[in-house]
Amino acid sequence: QVQLVESGGGPVQPGGSLTLSCAASGSIFRINTMAWYRRAPGKERELVATITLGGNTNYADSVRGRFTISRDNARGTVFLKMNILKPEDTAVYYCYAEVQTTWNPYGRPNDLWGQGTQVTVSS
Repeated sequence: QVQLVESGGGPVQPGGSLTLSCAASGSIFRINTMAWYRRAPGKERELVATITLGGNTNYADSVRGRFTISRDNARGTVFLKMNILKPEDTAVYYCYAEVQTTWNPYGRPNDLWGQGTQVTVSS
């Protein structure tokens, strides 16, 4: 069994900062791409940022320059550092990982999702 567990969400004032964490656990052989998505009330899920195994990153235009995605490969963890937060950043944030399991290390990878963590930006 493999899973992702998120932490770090909560309320924050506009202009503030938060860091989200997401740790993978279980029978993992390798974690390929990791990412953060978010879903705001009444909106579709949005890709926020991605990071490859080699550390290449990509960001949505709405967060570029304010958010930073990083990962610790030894710990199977991905982070999202969010600065200069705006009310429109309010959403449930989900982490994602493309995982090769130990029982199928060279087969089709598995898509894993975290449980989601609420970020609320409000004064």
